Amino acid sequence: MRLDKYLKVSRLMKRRTVANEACDAGRVSVNGKPARASYEVKTGDLIEIAFGQRTMRVRVAAISEHVTKEGAADLYTIEP
Repeated sequence: MRLDKYLKVSRLMKRRTVANEACDAGRVSVNGKPARASYEVKTGDLIEIAFGQRTMRVRVAAISEHVTKEGAADLYTIEP
């Protein structure tokens, strides 16, 4: 699954276009490297997202095309 779609499906970002713009701006990195929106996400990847002053780090736990709002949090685990 593409990175921008994963960020939207997992509800880490509200819209896919916002996720796409964040990737283009270099605010999203996967495994320590800046990632493009077309990056294919794999289970176990470490995604870092810069939101202003803070950075959120999540580890990909699962990949699914369709998820309910309650099940979205099961797609990742938050890293310290």
